[in-house]
Amino acid sequence: MYFYPPELVVMLTYNDHTVENAYKIFDECKNTKANYWGIKEAGIPLEQMKDIYAYMKECGKSTILEVIAYTECKSLLGAKMAVECACDILMGTVFFDSVNDFCIKHNLRYMPFVGSVSNRPSILEGTVEGMIAEANQYLEKGVYGIDLLGYRYTGNPLTLNKEFISRVDAPVCLAGNINSYSRLDEVKSIGPWAFTIGGAFYENQFGGTYSDQIDNVCEYIGSI
Repeated sequence: MYFYPPELVVMLTYNDHTVENAYKIFDECKNTKANYWGIKEAGIPLEQMKDIYAYMKECGKSTILEVIAYTECKSLLGAKMAVECACDILMGTVFFDSVNDFCIKHNLRYMPFVGSVSNRPSILEGTVEGMIAEANQYLEKGVYGIDLLGYRYTGNPLTLNKEFISRVDAPVCLAGNINSYSRLDEVKSIGPWAFTIGGAFYENQFGGTYSDQIDNVCEYIGSI
């Protein structure tokens, strides 16, 4: 499935944690071209998370919570946080039927991880064929799409990303380590539904202020 142009998801995160000044950064960047915004479940208190998401909604943004969780208990807790924050999409968590059922019940779009995911920042292991089969199994159970940690893969990321996106007929978000224009070129050629950028904006990998970088990426990813 080919989506063009892919959506940029601005993650107000660094090293897989929400940054303390996330609200301030969003306020400064709310008029940029990015439509999708997200944070992680760790880094700031829940009440601050609610405030940020409410402000994003006021500004007409689509909202995402990405949860780094590997147990059923923590994954379900993350889903409950997403509902409490009135998020549009829950990304991440290892797939569990209980989490999927909860998301369906609460009209929360669920995009779980595939493969063997561990650590924080996360790394991805597994076979390409295994991850594709896993994704299609989850889609049959009603998930909205897949959170693919393609550039965190210990194998060949480009091979995984190309094969996975061409053979999984659903929205796929490439999450993590997109930190250069050369990788944006790869994203454009592969055509996922979306991709995340978090830490690279803090490291000024795309030139200019934080707002400048967001618009630079949006313009670059939308060019032919």
